[in-house]
Amino acid sequence: MTSLEFRTNVTRPSEAERDRAIEVLRNGTGDGRLSHDTFVRRMHIVLTARSRAEIDVAVADLRTHGRLSGFALRTVAALSAVPIRLRGAWHAARLPGLRLPEPGTGPLSIGRSPLSDLRFDDGTVSRRHAELRHTGQDWRLSDLGSRNGTYVNGLRIAGTVSVRPGDHVAFGNLNFRLSA
Repeated sequence: MTSLEFRTNVTRPSEAERDRAIEVLRNGTGDGRLSHDTFVRRMHIVLTARSRAEIDVAVADLRTHGRLSGFALRTVAALSAVPIRLRGAWHAARLPGLRLPEPGTGPLSIGRSPLSDLRFDDGTVSRRHAELRHTGQDWRLSDLGSRNGTYVNGLRIAGTVSVRPGDHVAFGNLNFRLSA
């Protein structure tokens, strides 16, 4: 027998197979199942693999879920978020209203200072906390460098943003729903 008779027919993995394996490794790192060092070692194995079996060994413990189990996991995640959404909606509906002044009035200063147009006697509100101004088309809320922040719809603002009736605003720990 010649040496050709003992050769096995092993095909090298394609670039697409390597890319799929690297994606599985990347997802494993993102999910916290792999450390960075392990990710780098396994990526090296995938990139230098001479057979599909070597790639399979590198990602065997990280296989993703099938379509049905992936759908089930997404469904359970969506259902578990329902109570959080309901609690947020309940809280938002119970917020006290803050009525926007009539257009054409000057800027409305908001803060703890006795000179503020809208004065809040709360320790989380800065002396000069924020300013509300009508610009002709919309209302603009500006944070004036407050210590505890000005929030619109749950996001802390830096500078000036547009607001409208129905938005949730917070000055420090005081929360309101804007109304017309």
